[in-house]
Amino acid sequence: MAKTTYAMGLISAIAASASLSQDRSAYADGPFNFPPFSSSPAANVPHTSPPAQSASPGATANPEPSAPKARNDNPRTSSSGFDPEALERGAKALREISSSSHAKKAFEVMKKQEETRQVELQAKAAEFKAMQAQAETERQRVIYDEQKKLAQHQAQTKSQMARYEDELARKRMQAENEYQRARNQELVKLQEESSIRQEQARRATEEQIQAQRRQTEREKAEIERETIRVRAMAEAEGRAHEAKLAEDVNRRMLVDRANAEREKWIAAINTTFDHIGGGLKAILTDQNKLIVAVGGVTALAAGIYTTREGAKVIWSYVDRILGQPSLIRESSRGKYPWSGLLSHVMAIVSRGSGKVSSSKNGNGFGDVILHPSLQKRIQQLATATANTKSHQAPFRNMLFYGPPGTGKTMAARELARKSGLDYALMTGGDVAPLGSQAVTKIHQLFDWAKKSRKGLLLFIDEADAFLCERNKTYMSEAQRSALNALLFRTGDQSKDIVLALATNRPGDLDSAVGDRIDEVLEFPLPGEEERFKLLKLYLEKYIANTGMRKSGLFQNVFKGQQKKIEVKGLTDDIVREAAAKTEGFSGREIAKLMASVQAAVYGSETCVLDPSLFREVVDYKVAEHQQRRKLAGSDGGSVQN
Repeated sequence: MAKTTYAMGLISAIAASASLSQDRSAYADGPFNFPPFSSSPAANVPHTSPPAQSASPGATANPEPSAPKARNDNPRTSSSGFDPEALERGAKALREISSSSHAKKAFEVMKKQEETRQVELQAKAAEFKAMQAQAETERQRVIYDEQKKLAQHQAQTKSQMARYEDELARKRMQAENEYQRARNQELVKLQEESSIRQEQARRATEEQIQAQRRQTEREKAEIERETIRVRAMAEAEGRAHEAKLAEDVNRRMLVDRANAEREKWIAAINTTFDHIGGGLKAILTDQNKLIVAVGGVTALAAGIYTTREGAKVIWSYVDRILGQPSLIRESSRGKYPWSGLLSHVMAIVSRGSGKVSSSKNGNGFGDVILHPSLQKRIQQLATATANTKSHQAPFRNMLFYGPPGTGKTMAARELARKSGLDYALMTGGDVAPLGSQAVTKIHQLFDWAKKSRKGLLLFIDEADAFLCERNKTYMSEAQRSALNALLFRTGDQSKDIVLALATNRPGDLDSAVGDRIDEVLEFPLPGEEERFKLLKLYLEKYIANTGMRKSGLFQNVFKGQQKKIEVKGLTDDIVREAAAKTEGFSGREIAKLMASVQAAVYGSETCVLDPSLFREVVDYKVAEHQQRRKLAGSDGGSVQN
């Protein structure tokens, strides 16, 4: 083995010498031509120097110029600088290898090393080709993604163009409708102005008596209005200047903050994408990691899909068991049993701190203003209902009837609050569209109502919509089934549910429904005293309390502060005069009247409510109410004819 190693070293030395000889022979093309090997005997003799030229000292003839020779500082090398000692050692080693018994093994080892080197080169070439194929695949994927994004962008552009054209068409139709509506309003306004002029002609005699007093009040109001206008203009200019300065400062602060946030997010996004790119590169270059990543993503997608579908199924089951029925429009209970915990805690805290809500009108019955006898009867029913619940006795069902807008729903809500019951509202018109599902929904409603621990007052507004006589020809089979289901659930006196029905036409109710009613209350139109209280209530709500709410900093900077309405000269006598004029108005119509007064005040320049503006709006709404009654009467007469 030592000889084999020695032979390999000698062969390497021979190869190096051969390469050196090739390098030396490269000088043949240059300006000097040095033979690679010297054939003179002096080249083979060690430690010999080239012969020196001799000349007789007395010679007078000029010698011929000779070619310059290269200097050889190493006596073992030829004049061209080649050392043949390595070749001699190589030849000697070859002779020893030839005579050695391990020569064949040495050549086989060299052959195997060369074959191993060739296999490694082929593997590197195959790996390079695989990387080229992967790069081509990635390039094709990028091209496909870009094409897909381009197609999506084109589709989005087309959809935006379609929406824009549709929006233009809708705006054009809206403009045409607005123009037609404006024309109709002008015609109605002309008719109303004509009727107002006739009414004014009738009151001309009364106005002549009060003309001088009104003129004096008008001049005084004009002087005060001018003073207020000048003061308001000066204050508005000062506030506008301050707001402009504050707005500039805030805008600069917002811009700086937004730039800082943008740079921070850009840096975070770049860092995230660098990490993602490194991870993707590591995954794509390692087949095992790629397989694990694909499997993990697949398992994650399957888990997410399974979890989502399971959650949907579980939530639908929970909503069906614990949720609020779809027939309920309004309820004091939460949609789920845990929904009212926060409001219950806040109510306990407010009661503990002494902040018990009291009525503004001093009657202890909220904002509901009724005839004293009716209000006393409802308070008695509330007290009786509360005592009934405490003694575990069956509740009594009620029927509220009367014209629209007379406070039936508000009275039912306050009755439930006073008696300590939960409150739920539904309308009879929601039952008919359910069709065959109406019976199921009715049973779900009563099952849900029985779960209330306090007891529940179920208020059915417009009860005649599905509780009418069953012998009517236009009543569908589904409505009859729904009515039968309600009659079945209310056949016996209940200790959990108070049924309160409200209708404008009590005569249309089925006789079996009337048999289940224990208390019948009529809600008439408010009298003059009730109208006066309602006017005072809504005057405070829509006029006096406007602008009292505190706005935040954002609203002060960008939206400005809400204007406060100033009331001047509006006494109780003027309000009583309006209460006398509004005979036949319901509570809802009085609320709309005061909303119209608020709109008229906001439409004025000074935002001041004086007696003249109040009377003008009241007269206009009274004339409008009379016109509607005439139209309703003419329609009723035509139907009868």
